[in-house]
Amino acid sequence: MNGVKDYEKKHQKTFCYTISTINIPDSYKIEVPVHIPFEGSIEELSHRIINGFNLPLNVIEELSSELQKFVEQYSIEFYDCQTVDAIESIKNETIEVEDIVKYWEKAFQEETLSFTDNKGPSNDQLFGTAFHKLAHSGPSLDAILHIEYGYAQAVQDIMSRKCRQVTLLTKTQTEEMNYAMDGLNKYSTEDDINALALKHFDDQTLLQGKWNSRLDTLKQEQRTGYREWVMKTVEEMQGVDGLYSPIGNSPISIVTNGFTISNMSLYDMEESFTIHLGSQMKSTHNIRIMSADTLNLLNLTLEENGTVVHHPQRLQTVLELYSQDLKGLVLFIDTNNLDFYSGLAKEFFDICEGSTEFHFDSLQNQLEIIKSDLKVAVENRKCKGPVSNFLSPELQARRNKSKLLQCGDVYITKHSNLASVHLVFHMVIDDSLKSGDINSRHPVILGLRNILKTACSYDITMITIPLFLTHEMTEDMTVPWCQKRAELVLKCVKGFMIESVSLGGSELKTIQFLVPKGISEEVFGILATMVPTIFRVSTPLVFESSEPEIELLTKNKKSTKSKRNSKS
Repeated sequence: MNGVKDYEKKHQKTFCYTISTINIPDSYKIEVPVHIPFEGSIEELSHRIINGFNLPLNVIEELSSELQKFVEQYSIEFYDCQTVDAIESIKNETIEVEDIVKYWEKAFQEETLSFTDNKGPSNDQLFGTAFHKLAHSGPSLDAILHIEYGYAQAVQDIMSRKCRQVTLLTKTQTEEMNYAMDGLNKYSTEDDINALALKHFDDQTLLQGKWNSRLDTLKQEQRTGYREWVMKTVEEMQGVDGLYSPIGNSPISIVTNGFTISNMSLYDMEESFTIHLGSQMKSTHNIRIMSADTLNLLNLTLEENGTVVHHPQRLQTVLELYSQDLKGLVLFIDTNNLDFYSGLAKEFFDICEGSTEFHFDSLQNQLEIIKSDLKVAVENRKCKGPVSNFLSPELQARRNKSKLLQCGDVYITKHSNLASVHLVFHMVIDDSLKSGDINSRHPVILGLRNILKTACSYDITMITIPLFLTHEMTEDMTVPWCQKRAELVLKCVKGFMIESVSLGGSELKTIQFLVPKGISEEVFGILATMVPTIFRVSTPLVFESSEPEIELLTKNKKSTKSKRNSKS
């Protein structure tokens, strides 16, 4: 046997039947091929043989009996031979047992009701529908924000206490280690120092595990209570006529009075344009250039005059969570192993973990899923060959050999606890971006192309892109460098937008180009003037007219009307 498919093979045997009559002295022999194992009807096959060979009907019982014995005999022989061959194949290791197991597992699942797919909506789909209805029901939106804010305060309290204890333990351990190092070869040995370092590591691990466990337990309790409150509130709303206030049904007993929405602008400078793409089938889009801190677009709370206020765009993000107007952000990551331990990645991780994720998996769980899928993605890249004809053969060969993420690779995480975005496109970058000589074939530029195509395919209508392909200003970023990089990104994005529009899907309504905070007004003004030179900007028509001309036009209309009346 050569695998599972051998079980489905059939063999053909010849059924022989001899008949003799009074009128015919010699016997009459017929031969009929029969497939073994036989899956049809013996009685039906007997009648077909009689009709086909013009046999008398009085032999039907004898023919059926002989045919039945024939089928049973050869079926037993077939299954016996098949069993012997299977045992010998397993003994000789010519067949994979794993294939047999998978075959029978699949057959069992297809025949068992408990393994069938759920035809109805899942719990997450029901919760999403209920939340969308609740968020658009007037006063419920205010209750949702109050509950989320209260829950976030509880999480922040646990994290603050954890940070204080970790800092205190680290300080104590540093003093102990310094004391031991100063007394080396006097009152301590190298073995003592190694043992002390091991003890310090165990203490840190124990303390971190203790607080992480408390934090995970709190988030799970909050998630369960929040989802139950949403479902219960929607059920009660359906049975109540008139105005319904969900505040009294809140899972938080005391609603914080300090909940206020910020009125300050998150951008140091900003400029907006309305552009048109295409010549025949025109499409209208909004382009914004703004200077801001990337993390300020993600934090749920902000500091304003010494008080904690809520992010002004949080209302819109909640309303559009289960809609076809999603918002995305491109975040550049300088690590290729999905470890958020330093830099901007660490700050982003802290923001996500600073509040409970009520709708999706936590960031940590999403990263674990991406890590498990990374092996498959790397193998697909090796098997399918070049991902783009723009990459050089040397660069493509190096990318195929690596088992990690490469520059230009993108992975996506989804969030409901960020202030102004629903999805984050994490793009891996390297030091080549610091050079001013990159072109449109750079992996990061090609990564932006893939991001825009994905956005149009999955109802992402607004996306924020760092214009300089970096989140911070450095000394190397001179004015000519900024102009050259901005021109490259703007022109490439324009081409990618035209390509995405031609492919169909959702319309990418707004693209925001983010420049690092602290850029000078002069450079920002130069960047703003580049947009009308690259994109076709919509300019309104302005009509000016003086007051005497308006009066003269009115008198002419009156005189013309009076002449017509006199003629009539």
